[in-house]
Amino acid sequence: MPGWVSHVELDWALAPGRRFFEALSDGRTLLRYDRSGSGLSEPVPDVDIVEREFQIIAAVLDAAAYDVVDLLGMSLSAPLAVKWAAAQPKSVRRMVLYGGWLDGARLADAQVQAHVLGLVEQHWGFGSQILTEIFAPDADAAFRTAFATLQRDAAGPDFARAMLDAGYRISVATESAKVTAPTTVIHRDGDRAAPIAEGRRLAAAIPGARLVVLPGRAHIPYVGDVDTLIDHIRAGLGLPKTRAHTAPRLTARQLQVAALVAAGMTNREVAAELVISERSAESHVERIRTRLGLRSRAQLAAWYATTYP
Repeated sequence: MPGWVSHVELDWALAPGRRFFEALSDGRTLLRYDRSGSGLSEPVPDVDIVEREFQIIAAVLDAAAYDVVDLLGMSLSAPLAVKWAAAQPKSVRRMVLYGGWLDGARLADAQVQAHVLGLVEQHWGFGSQILTEIFAPDADAAFRTAFATLQRDAAGPDFARAMLDAGYRISVATESAKVTAPTTVIHRDGDRAAPIAEGRRLAAAIPGARLVVLPGRAHIPYVGDVDTLIDHIRAGLGLPKTRAHTAPRLTARQLQVAALVAAGMTNREVAAELVISERSAESHVERIRTRLGLRSRAQLAAWYATTYP
C-alpha cells in the first residue's frame, strides 16, 4: 500500500526507491497502486478516505485475481492496512506495518498540525521541501530535491493537504484489537514524522504483533539502513533475505547522454552537445531506458539525479 502520496512511475525512477521495491518483489509478486487523486490515478469526488481505500484495494485484488495477500502498509497506509485487516480478515495472510501509528492526533500537537497543513495548502513548493526534510533528514541534497519534486508531481496542494489531514485524524484504537493476521510492526527509533511511541502503541494494540525497532531518523523506507529494513520486512512476510543483485551499468557515452537528459535537454540538443546525429541521440536514450527498465525521460532524469548526485 502506498504512503501518503505516491507515483508508481516516478517512485520506480528514484534509484533508492527502485532498489527497495525490487528487493520486496524478489520471490513474490508485488502489487503497487496510486490511490485516487495521486500519481497516475484520476481524482474522485470527495469520499471518506477509508471507504475509498477499501474500494481501491478490492479493485486491485480483483484485477490481479488474488483472494488472499500479504499486506505491507507504510506511513499513512499502516493504519489503513489495520482497518482493512480488521474488516476483511480472510483476505490477509500476514501483515507488516512500517512507520505507522495508532492515533494520528498524537503525531504532533494541534498547533504544529495546523501550521503544516496551512503550509502545504498555501505554499506547496516550499511545503514539499519541508516535508522532505522531516521524512528524510539524513538524505543527500540530490535525493531531497528529487523527492520534493516527486511529491509535487504526485499530488496537488489540495490533495496533499487532505492526505495529511486524514493522517492526523485517523485512529485504529478499536480496529487494531480485531486483527487476526500475524503482524510485524517496524519502526525507526528517531522517526521524525511518526514518533516511536506511536509505533510501540500500535504494536501493543494488535494481538500477538511483533515489534522491531531499528535505528535511524528517516520516515521514507528507502533512506538510511535500507538493507536491514528490507530483511525485517521480508521476514515479516515469510520470505528469506534477498539475494544481492547487480544494478544495470551504462557505458560512458550512455552516462553522458543520461546526464544531458537529466539537465533537461531534448534529443536535438543532446546531439548538438555531443556532435552526433539526432537519430543517434534518440537511439542512445531508448537503449538507456530499455537497459534500466524506465518508461519516460522524466524517469530517466530522476534515476540519474539520485544515482549520480
